[in-house]
Amino acid sequence: MTAGRIPVGQRFRGFRARLAADGVFRPQRSSARLGHGPKVGVGPAATAPPADAPVVVPSRDVPPVGRRWGRGGRGGEELRVPEAEFTSYYGRPILKAPVWRWDIAAYLFTGGLAAGSSLLAAGGQLTGRPALRRAGRLTALGAVTASAYFLINDLGRPARFHHMLRVAKPTSPMSVGTWILTAYGPAAGLAAVAEGAPLLPARGVFSPVRRLLPPAGQVAGLAAAAVAPALATYTGVLLAGTAVPSWHEAYPELPTIFAGSALASGAGVGLLAAPCAQAGPARRMAVAGAALELWGAHSVETRLGLLSEPYRLGTAGRLLRAGRLLTAAGVVGALAGRRSRVLSALSGTALLAASVATRFGIFHGGVASARDPRYTVLPQRERIRRREAGQV
Repeated sequence: MTAGRIPVGQRFRGFRARLAADGVFRPQRSSARLGHGPKVGVGPAATAPPADAPVVVPSRDVPPVGRRWGRGGRGGEELRVPEAEFTSYYGRPILKAPVWRWDIAAYLFTGGLAAGSSLLAAGGQLTGRPALRRAGRLTALGAVTASAYFLINDLGRPARFHHMLRVAKPTSPMSVGTWILTAYGPAAGLAAVAEGAPLLPARGVFSPVRRLLPPAGQVAGLAAAAVAPALATYTGVLLAGTAVPSWHEAYPELPTIFAGSALASGAGVGLLAAPCAQAGPARRMAVAGAALELWGAHSVETRLGLLSEPYRLGTAGRLLRAGRLLTAAGVVGALAGRRSRVLSALSGTALLAASVATRFGIFHGGVASARDPRYTVLPQRERIRRREAGQV
């Protein structure tokens, strides 16, 4: 026998002794076990146990002992199954929450603002409203520049944006979005630069540039407006394509919300910058954008069942409620302030603030749903139950 190892029989006897100490099993006690009589077993010296000796069998009705067996068979904490908690392996979340920071939420807003401003500028260009056209073009350039900064800042290195242009994947919203920004940016930039043509000298080296910029700006402005709907909605498709529960389940509403928010923010720019006589297209954009945004926000807060909860609670809930109130106030002010420059400006400010609140609210709602495991576990169980019941 190897030194230091306890024989199997001795270990078994020790285990029985611990069971007996806890009252689970009481073996026959004989003088042979205590060393005061003949051995009970087999062999020449073995004697049979008395006929009337009670045979104790472990009862099946004995309830489980509520103690952990220690070395001495006594004490220990209570053995009780804890209530189920929606945790995962070693306390890690089931889904890895998005590592995006506030700059991505700002990117969502500025991208929508650029798209809405280009549509506003195209409306001013086609209807002969120069103030509306100028405000839309300049705002679009500033917004798309801010979008590029926020996106590259989140990527960490500018080269990563360049690397994404090496391939084009129609099935990837991120790849499609990169190409949308690449196509939209130069068009919006040329349209905005064309607004500075009157500042160039009429004679000399810059005179040909002064003559060519306005028609080039008109073409570029319409081209930017043609790309603007894709720019306004692709971020909603991008969020819905992730595994984040409250974003993924809201795939029909997110593009609609972002389109409405883009129109409302563009309308806000027109109400702020253009005189009342030229703000007619901005007012109509405000009504259309508010209708889409309010419908989408109400839908994600009511249609998704449990996954609507992150949009109603916490930071996301407060932001989305503020967005609805500001949107409604902006539309009412836009319609009531047809002749009031001050009221139009206040309405435009409210619409811009509503767009910010809505984008940040959607962002925070999705992040909150990824951090709580029950928003992943319970909907999956419900889908399995419906599938087994033949409802899907």
